[in-house]
Amino acid sequence: MSFFKKCAALALGLSLMAGVTAKAASAGQLDDIKKAGTIKIGMLVDFPPYGIMNESNQPDGYDADVAKLLAKEMGVKLQLVPVTGPNRIPYLLSGQVDLLVASLGITEERAKKVAFSEPYAGITISVFGQKDVEVKDPKDLSGKTIGVARASTQDVAITKIAPKDAKIQRFDDDATAVQALLSGQVQLIGCSNTVIAQIQKVKPDEYNEKIQLSKQVQGIAVRPDSDKLLAWVNDFLGKVKDNGELSKIHEKWLGQPLPDFIKTGKK
Repeated sequence: MSFFKKCAALALGLSLMAGVTAKAASAGQLDDIKKAGTIKIGMLVDFPPYGIMNESNQPDGYDADVAKLLAKEMGVKLQLVPVTGPNRIPYLLSGQVDLLVASLGITEERAKKVAFSEPYAGITISVFGQKDVEVKDPKDLSGKTIGVARASTQDVAITKIAPKDAKIQRFDDDATAVQALLSGQVQLIGCSNTVIAQIQKVKPDEYNEKIQLSKQVQGIAVRPDSDKLLAWVNDFLGKVKDNGELSKIHEKWLGQPLPDFIKTGKK
């Protein structure tokens, strides 16, 4: 065998060995977590009700409860690691956390960087408002006053469907739009289910959701090629969806059972 052929054969052999080693390391990640006895989970703490800091200055919220349930099912201790929107994926890829339960919307662009589980949560954008204002479809917005956060997803969605005589009032942020609704300045607002949950905590009987405009599912994220860990997470999610535990957490923090689009993953 010539020198060049020997080099090529050696290179091929090393490449195959590296591939096997990488796969073994990936497959062993779940075993490594169990062996260590602790799982590090990154979550947002500035995105209520999914992630907050509670009165004891501890991470809390929907994501925290899902993380606690996951760690309990795995039989390991939980270490919650606060992350931010910009650094959550870098924290995962650099190994500072084992996985993310961090309100991470499943998108094609993000799926190029991380591996997503089946949906465990979701954000909806809806028309919401006074109970005595009947709205069953977009044409019922005719003549109604609707508040939205300027240039937001809900602003775009409502502008697209509202009849010409609908009175859309644009505010600087969601909080100002909510105040306009509570004060009677507008009859309806366009907002996310997270905002709806906050309103219904303080005014449970005066307002209701009218029509949904859009949906975005969120997934638990693991590092690429973490096949064994991802399979375990998906099995876990299937179990807690079927036995109702995830729905109980959703009702606790969002004020309603787990929506069907999260159960099925279909938008």
